[in-house]
Order: sequence, then C-alpha cells, then structure tokens
Amino acid sequence: MSEDKFDYEELGLMMGLEIHQQLDSQTKLFCRCPNSLTDKDPERKIYRRLRPTQSELGEIDRAAYEESQRNLQFVYEAYNHHTCLVEADEEPPAELNQEAVDISIILASLMHMKVVDEFHTMRKQVIDGSNTSGFQRTGILATDGYVTTEYGNVTIETLGLEEDAARRIGEEEGKIVFRLDRLGIPLAEITTSPDMHHPLQVKEVAYQLGQILRSTRVKRGLGTIRQDLNISIKDGARIEVKGVQDLDLMPTMVENEVQRQVTLIEISKELQKRGAEVETEIYDVTEDFANTESKIVKGILEKPDSCVLAIRLRHFDGLIGKEIQPGKRLGTEFSEHGKKMGVTGLFHTDELPAYGITQEEVDHLKDKLELGDDDSFILVAGKTEKANNALHEIIKRAKQSIEGVPEETRRAQDDGNTEYLRPLPTASRMYVETDIPTEIIEPERVKKITSDLPELPYVKQERIQKEYNLSEDLAGQLVQHNNADLFEEIKKELPGMDSVKIASDIAYTIKDLKRDHYDIEKLTKDVLVEIFKLVDDDIISAAETEVILKDACNDIKPIDSVKNNNLEKLSDDVIESAIKEIIEENKDMIEQRKMGAMGPLMGKAMAKFKGKADGQTVSNIVKNEILNIVNN
Repeated sequence: MSEDKFDYEELGLMMGLEIHQQLDSQTKLFCRCPNSLTDKDPERKIYRRLRPTQSELGEIDRAAYEESQRNLQFVYEAYNHHTCLVEADEEPPAELNQEAVDISIILASLMHMKVVDEFHTMRKQVIDGSNTSGFQRTGILATDGYVTTEYGNVTIETLGLEEDAARRIGEEEGKIVFRLDRLGIPLAEITTSPDMHHPLQVKEVAYQLGQILRSTRVKRGLGTIRQDLNISIKDGARIEVKGVQDLDLMPTMVENEVQRQVTLIEISKELQKRGAEVETEIYDVTEDFANTESKIVKGILEKPDSCVLAIRLRHFDGLIGKEIQPGKRLGTEFSEHGKKMGVTGLFHTDELPAYGITQEEVDHLKDKLELGDDDSFILVAGKTEKANNALHEIIKRAKQSIEGVPEETRRAQDDGNTEYLRPLPTASRMYVETDIPTEIIEPERVKKITSDLPELPYVKQERIQKEYNLSEDLAGQLVQHNNADLFEEIKKELPGMDSVKIASDIAYTIKDLKRDHYDIEKLTKDVLVEIFKLVDDDIISAAETEVILKDACNDIKPIDSVKNNNLEKLSDDVIESAIKEIIEENKDMIEQRKMGAMGPLMGKAMAKFKGKADGQTVSNIVKNEILNIVNN
C-alpha cells in the first residue's frame, strides 16, 4: 500500500484480529482420535439437518437463523480410526486434552497474558453444518496480554481453546459434504482488542503473533491457521472479514473496507435526503419475459418451476450502480445476499439494458411497476421458492442501505475485496456446556511451564546467524521451515563440521529432494549425522552429500552409498601426483599466463577428480605448482 488514502484518525478507524491456529497435540480436544487428516475413502456417512435453538435468555442468533433459512442437508464422511462417536455427536465428549492446555499456556505466557484459574467450556451455536452437534465447544484460557508495535501496544484480549470444525469437501443441490477428520482438532483462538488504527499496524501485529505461534507446537501448512479481521469506522459498523490469509494484502483489504463503509454512509445520507423507500411487495413479471432474447433469463425459465420476480425501490436511481469497492457496486451486495438463497439471475435498473434484456423491456417494466424517474426495480430469475427467498433477503439489505452500514461477516477475496457471508453473530449463540466439568489450572502448573519458554523465531534467527556465521537468508530458511533445532543438534554432535554446509543441505538440498518426491522422512537426525560425519572425517568431499542423501531416502546406508558410488576421497599423494601431470601437460600456458592459468588448471583438475577431492586442497596444490614454475 502506498501513501494513506484516508485520514484514518479522523474516520475513527478501529481494527482487531482473531487468529485460529491448530495445535500439534497427539489427539483431538475432547476425544482420543488422532490429530491428523486423511484422504481415504470414508467408511460411513452421516446425514443431518440443523436448526437454531434459543439461548438461555430465549433469543435466537441472527446468523444461525439466516443459515437455517437455506434448508440444507449436511452429509458427514466418517472413519473408524480418525473419527469416533464424539464427532458423530452420538456420545458425550471425553475429558479435556491436557497436552493442548499446556501448549496454550506457553502461548499465553509469550503474549504476557494472565492464565485463568478455571477453564469453563461453553457451547457456541454454529449451524452452517461444520459441527454435527450444531455447536462448537470453546473456552477462555487466558486474558489481558499485549504485543508491542511501532504504533503502540496492542492488547490481546483473550486466548481461547476450542475444537476445530469439520472439513468442507464439496456441495451439491441442497447438500453440503463435510469430512469429520478435522472436527475436534485443538484450536487456539487469539483475539486482540480493536485498538489498531492504521492498516499497516494490523499487518505488523499479525506477523508478530505468527512468530509467537511458530515458536510453539502448532501445526504447519495449508488450512492450519485462519485469520479474521474486524474493521469499523465512526458512523459505520463492525465488519468481520473471514479468511484473511495474505499478510501483505491486509493493508489493502482494510483500505478497501474503509472505502466501502465511507461510500455506504454517503449512499445512506443521499437516500435519506431523497426520502427513499423499499417496498416489500413482490411482483411476478414472468409473462413479460415470455419472448425475451436474453439467454440468461431464457435459460432459467426453461427449467421447471422457474419465474422472474421484481421489487420496487423508490428514489434509488443511480445509487444501486455506485461503486463501493474496486469493481464492486451496491448492486453487487444485493446480489450477494440473493445468491445466499441459491439464485444467480439478478438484475437492476442501473445496469440495464444489458445481458440481452432490451431497453424496450426495461421501459415496459417501469410502466407496469409505475416507477417514477428516480425509482428503480430489481429483478430475480430462478426457482420460485428460491427467487422469493432471495428477494426477501434483498429487501432486507436494501432497507439497511437507507439506514447505513449493516453489521455483517464477510469473506476475504484474493483481490483485497470482500463479499457477504452472513450477519454478524450475537451473544445469544453462547451457552454453557453441561457435559464437561470445570478444569482447574493450578498456579504451580503455569509456573513450571513458563519457567522454560521457547525462543521466539526472530530471536533464534538472529542468534544462529551470528553464532554459526550463517547468511541472513540461510538462517531465515532454517527458522522459517522449523529446522533450526535440527541444525543445532547436528552441530552439537559434529562441532568441527562446516556450519554452512550442514545448514545448506538442510535448508536447500533436502527441500529439493522433497520437491522431487524423495521420501525425506527417512532423513532422521541420526541419519544426517552419519552422512555429515563422512565429510567431517574426510572420507568424502562435501560435494558428495547429495548423492548419499538421495540413497538414504531409499533406505541405503550412508557407508554403503559411498562404496556403491565410489565416492571415497583420494589421498593427498594421489591428488598431488595427478595435479603434477596436469601441470606438466600445460607448462606453456603457465609460462604465458603465469597466475592467470590458475582458473583453467583448476577446472581441469576438478573435472579429473570428479568430486573426490576437496576443492581447497586442490586449489592449494595447483597454486604452489604454478608458483614453482613462475618463480624459477
């Protein structure tokens, strides 16, 4: 992001982060199934429909209610080994995973948080199908921490420990398919206060929290961490953006959301000034498109039980088509609400004539609907029930556009924009979990764990770079891929071995072998020590380790690989004798070029030895032989 597009202080920009990170414990949070995923064919399937329930105060969460309106069936793929009756919601949960609690206490300490005395498990209502029970088990483990940024401290409000959701596999007509292997994996939820006020600050905080997470036992890879961003401005509303994965895109996403809210506020003021009104009556205009040339509309109407419906928006002319985010208009938001109900054919007057709908058809509808010059209509084409449901949602969203910015949850997109997902959840979706007793967390337990905290990644990188004389890139690669500890363990056993060689093979050579589909799981620490010891003991040259690493991936012992590939280094006497032959054959070149012959002769020598001689040894001998001839 370049220079600021807005005066964020004047706008009252407030941002908060929620980070959900899978923990690398042996088992799931409330059962003893393995903490891992599978791609095997499911051994059975479970079918469910979910509905919202009332909270203890008799209220129904608005997000849960909207999901229930979609009337979806959920299909769950289950397994004998990776899932059990707890995931199927057929038996009560087991006791809380203590390993996950310990990892969470480490995280809390690294964020300067206060660990609670008692961990209470709650139920959070979720009926999008991602939990078979219709709720997620969650609880608060620590509060009141902070991280420091150049813009000031940012408060870490809470650290929660909860179970991850089921894995979404696919969708078909009226059904969504989930896999239960991920359901119940321990998840740390880090929530900051909304005290970030500049787009770049949120990126810095996300980076720092990522560094803290990487220093502990957390899972790595795609889907193991999810970041949500809360954004609001003065006179706007709190918007939760789900799935913000790219740290570099965060400032752009904030800027686009600020632009969206600023424009929605402007639209709201203009609509109020005009006295705009959203009428709730829905008109069936299917017959008016009986002879349409629009391929989209014709294609929809050819399907059974399909129709074209319309609503009137008074004094909305020119505003539905107003851009609110780069490439997205107010009409796009109306469409996103309609699509949640399963329809794709939505049109409005600000964009017509288009899509094969003619000016004549537009004028006819305006007359039929008795629209004034600054009135608008919205058309929805689709299955009758879905089209009706979609228009009811659009009516609700259009009314909100008069009021201002609606609170909602939106999904992050790759271009830095967002799209509507669901209404913002309310507190009415939380209630007490009665199947799990309170977990007492003793102060002695916290003290013991916090007495030996892990080194933060950036600290570790700076230390190993300096201590082992590594480049910044090489040290960074070791830390980034969680191989710094392995490197140091090998160095401890082979203190005289070249640090750069060990680090390079771990950071680059093994990475290349993995890319080429070698089984690098066979390259344990003991195997690597055995390979590097061959170099340290001067049995092979450093250049030969790649061959032995490849063989080790195929269960060939390092010493056998040396013999099979004839990799043993030549003795100094053999090397010196061979170099003297090369020198004798190239005396004329030496007499002409003197020390300038060094490069060509080194090339001839190294080609002759084929990696069986140390480069520095060869260089020293070649140099001495040339000097003998030059000086005589």
